[in-house]
Amino acid sequence: MNGTNLSVLLVVLFVSLPLYWLVATSLKGTREVATANLFPHAPTGSQYSTAFSTYDFGTYIETSVIVAVATTVLVLLLGIGAGYALGRLPLRGRNGIMVSLLMISLFPAVALAAPLYLLMRGIGWLNSYQGLILAYTAMTLPFAIWILRNYFISIPKEMEEVARMDGASPLRTVVSVILPQATPGIFTAGIFTFVASWTEFLIALTLNSEDRYRTIPVGIALFGGQFTTPYGTIFAASTVAMLPIALLVLVFRRAVVSGLTAGAVKG
Repeated sequence: MNGTNLSVLLVVLFVSLPLYWLVATSLKGTREVATANLFPHAPTGSQYSTAFSTYDFGTYIETSVIVAVATTVLVLLLGIGAGYALGRLPLRGRNGIMVSLLMISLFPAVALAAPLYLLMRGIGWLNSYQGLILAYTAMTLPFAIWILRNYFISIPKEMEEVARMDGASPLRTVVSVILPQATPGIFTAGIFTFVASWTEFLIALTLNSEDRYRTIPVGIALFGGQFTTPYGTIFAASTVAMLPIALLVLVFRRAVVSGLTAGAVKG
């Protein structure tokens, strides 16, 4: 085994072993959770049923789905227009705008928590879906524009010119020619936005304190009581929360790789 294969093997083990431990522990009974057994002696789904029956985990899933899907749709609608303008149209200060977007996308959530709380309290959007959707859209839109802009500039301009020579309007050219070619980039931006909204914790904890509007990360963090921590139930809920992300990446893995590498040379 050469050095490259050994490095790949170590990376795979480093990533997959915690995931295996998460799933294996979620299948253990309450008395076995604290043991270091690699395999559950008597696999059971009791931890999963406890998550849904005792802690109302279904409500957290519903809230996360509503917020993540609405944020993804909104970000893509805004990001496609902005990414196309920055990638294909002759705009002044384009490089400055891109640098500003990159700086905004790197802003830590902890620096935004207090201003967002005061803003949402002022407009009466605490404990609501729309407050969290608006906050997540503002946080994820800059990076989505980066991904989409890089994909738009990788599409040959000749395709656009041929469509216009055939009499297509600018809007028809974008809808019928450019967007189908940019599908991998759109999928990539959508998946990154969905994952960021699905896993975010601090802003969701700050804006929504009612159980009905809590998302999955906040709900799982509040499992248990003052003297007990139900690790098996937490592991089971975490396994369920991980499934949509794993399925998205598995189904759209080629589109994600293509979307991330597009425009890397042209800049």
